[in-house]
Amino acid sequence: MSRLMLVGATGLVGQAVLQQALADPAVAQVVAPTRKALAPHPKLLNPLVDFERLPEDADWWAVDAVVCTLGTTIAKAGSQAAFYKVDHDHPLEVAYLARRHGARAFAFNSALGADAASRVFYARTKGETERDLQAVGYPSLTLVRPGLIGGVRLESRPAEQLAVRVSQWVQPLLPRRYRVVPAQRIAHHLLQAALAATPGVHVLPSEVLL
Repeated sequence: MSRLMLVGATGLVGQAVLQQALADPAVAQVVAPTRKALAPHPKLLNPLVDFERLPEDADWWAVDAVVCTLGTTIAKAGSQAAFYKVDHDHPLEVAYLARRHGARAFAFNSALGADAASRVFYARTKGETERDLQAVGYPSLTLVRPGLIGGVRLESRPAEQLAVRVSQWVQPLLPRRYRVVPAQRIAHHLLQAALAATPGVHVLPSEVLL
C-alpha cells in the first residue's frame, strides 16, 4: 500500500481526490497538509500549515507519491503575483520537499492550454509550473490538463460557473477536448497516475479524462 500526499485537499478536485484516496485499499495513508482542519478519518494525517512557511524537515514529507491540486483565481488571489505564488511557487516547493524525502511520483492538476510560451498569463503560469516540475527529477510525473471542470464549488466563481453551464448546453456539439470534465473523473486520473507511478513524463489532455 502507498502513502500518498495530497495538497489542495479543500478545492473541488482535491476534495474528490481525498474521497477516492481514503476509500482506496491501495492507499495506506493520506497526508493532506491544509490551512484549516479537515474532517477526521482513520487513514488521514492532516498537518495544519502555512504554505508561506512550510516545515522543511517534518517527517510527514516522507511519502511514496504526491497529488497536487493547488490552484486559485486572480480575483481571489488579488493580483497576478499572488496568483503565481499559489499556482506555481507553492506546488514547486511541495514537489521539491516531497522529492527530497523520497517521493517518486507526482501528479499535477494543470489546465487545458498550459504553455510556458503563451501570451495568456493563466496558461503561461500553468505551463511554467509544468516545465519547472519536470526539473525536480521525479521518476514519474503526470500532468493532467482538464478544460472546464464540472462540480459544485464551495467558493463562488461566477464566470467559470457560467462557462460550465453554457458548455453543458452545447456539450454534444463540442469537440471532446472542450467538454466539461467532472471533478470526479479528474481526481480518478490524478490518483491512479500517482499510485501507478509509471516511469517518465505523461501528459493527459482534457479529452482523455472524460
